[in-house]
Amino acid sequence: MTVATQELRIVPERELYPPIDPYDTTTIDVGDGQRIYVEQCGNPSGKPAIFLHGGPGGGGGTERRRFFDPERYRIVVLDQRGCGASTPHVAQARTPEEMASNTTWKLVADLEKVRAVLGIEKWQVFGGSWGSCLALAYAQTHPETVSELVLRGIFTLRQSELDWYYNGGAAAVFPELWQRYCEPLRAAGHDGSRDNISAYFDLLWDPDPAIHGPAAVAWSTWEAATTSLVLDDTHVSEFADPHYALAFARIENHYFVNHGFMAEGQLIRNAGRLAAIPTTIVQGRYDMCCPATSAYDLKQALPSADLRMVLAGHSAFEPLIASELVKVCDEYADL
Repeated sequence: MTVATQELRIVPERELYPPIDPYDTTTIDVGDGQRIYVEQCGNPSGKPAIFLHGGPGGGGGTERRRFFDPERYRIVVLDQRGCGASTPHVAQARTPEEMASNTTWKLVADLEKVRAVLGIEKWQVFGGSWGSCLALAYAQTHPETVSELVLRGIFTLRQSELDWYYNGGAAAVFPELWQRYCEPLRAAGHDGSRDNISAYFDLLWDPDPAIHGPAAVAWSTWEAATTSLVLDDTHVSEFADPHYALAFARIENHYFVNHGFMAEGQLIRNAGRLAAIPTTIVQGRYDMCCPATSAYDLKQALPSADLRMVLAGHSAFEPLIASELVKVCDEYADL
């Protein structure tokens, strides 16, 4: 475990690679009436790597391409079910029953479908936050297809992790932002008899836009405002977009009320299945969304993993985290 040397660095050693455009974009039919948007960037003959976005519901985005050397990597970025450019978009859904085919294991199967369609034998799997959760679920199911794991801001959907962030733990650090998160709950008369995640479920699926709209923005901007050591107003504004916020909040909440469609502690308990896969974990010491305890627990369950603690919060784009992720991908590029 690399701790002191990483945390003593306060100046990034690396920057993201320059912006690039895809050389290929497509949508892939994965069944259940779902089409997944997939793009490829970089070198078509390079080392395959799949970027798994967070949320769930966050979408891929253009900046995610920039952690990888485009001369050496074949970079695959997709939008998971229901968000981004994938269809149907969850913001258009009218009932939670329309989310029935959006589960962790459906997403794992989608990744296998994408890999097969693209003709990739093995790929590096890169995921942060929810993306780390999906990466672990995928790699534990299909270890033979994973060349390396690059994980950031570990989230394994244990109840303790959900309680920390959505039921009051992080409120001790961000009391003023917590009040904004709780405002729709108070307006609806939530008395605390249920946890906040369950109470938000009712608000997000209320048919009245005057109820589900503000609830979605409050849910989404709570996350956007707490992901970095320094508040990023631009990031918060992006998450406040009503169309984006509704899909993001509904998908996240759907997964959380269903405990990720996994047994409690499953991903940590099964981490030994990954022992043969080179794995690096980049974790912000002051990550308020996904506290370092989960990264530490994963390291304990997977001793072969390289855990790198950095002086940062949660976002992949905080300078020290981005620097470390670029370094890791460079280290793996020629393996």
